[in-house]
Amino acid sequence: MAKLSWMGTIYNCLDTAEALTGLRLARQAIGRGDLVVLPTDTVYGVAADAFNPAAVQKLLDAKGRGRQSPPPVLVPGFDTVAALAKHITPQVEKLADAFWPGGLTIVVSAQSTLAWDLGETNGTVALRMPDHALVREFLSETGPLAVSSANLTGKPAALTATEAFDQLGDRVAVYLDAGESSGSRVGSTIVDATPTRDGQPVRILREGTISRDAVRDVLGAIAEDGA
Repeated sequence: MAKLSWMGTIYNCLDTAEALTGLRLARQAIGRGDLVVLPTDTVYGVAADAFNPAAVQKLLDAKGRGRQSPPPVLVPGFDTVAALAKHITPQVEKLADAFWPGGLTIVVSAQSTLAWDLGETNGTVALRMPDHALVREFLSETGPLAVSSANLTGKPAALTATEAFDQLGDRVAVYLDAGESSGSRVGSTIVDATPTRDGQPVRILREGTISRDAVRDVLGAIAEDGA
């Protein structure tokens, strides 16, 4: 059964009937600019409509995070990347082919015509397609979502909906519970593949669930830290 509280509601998405209710209410919450906690293949995330600046700011405020740390954007498939990225380089295609869906976040230059405000992005956007069928289905209905780990800044990432609930409480409208994450509190690996690096080795900004060696095996070379 759903866990009811003035602090939000947790829906057990391992139960079909409860999942249908939870997903419906989560879609409604995103539509009205509220936050939703959802599972991913790494850790639980807190999500907002990427095209609603007030909702994105609500996400940053909920985590105690400033605009200098803009959230990544989750997408349901590679087709969505063409609508969000200004350039899709061969490097981006290789990385997506090898690691999506999965724990790789790819930083690209954003389309200048996009009506969004994710924070101080310097014209870029960090994109990821999660390896979680429930979330990709949800994304296919809501569109791209700004998502950050479902925890207060400086606190451990949440591996369960309950852990997220304990940290974020009534800042979030709906919690989707799909059991414990297998991410062991390790987030995605983040790589810089912006067009200024086209033809050059990508740079790993954060090593996470996908190793540096795995990225190197796909691309043949990666830049050293700080390059």
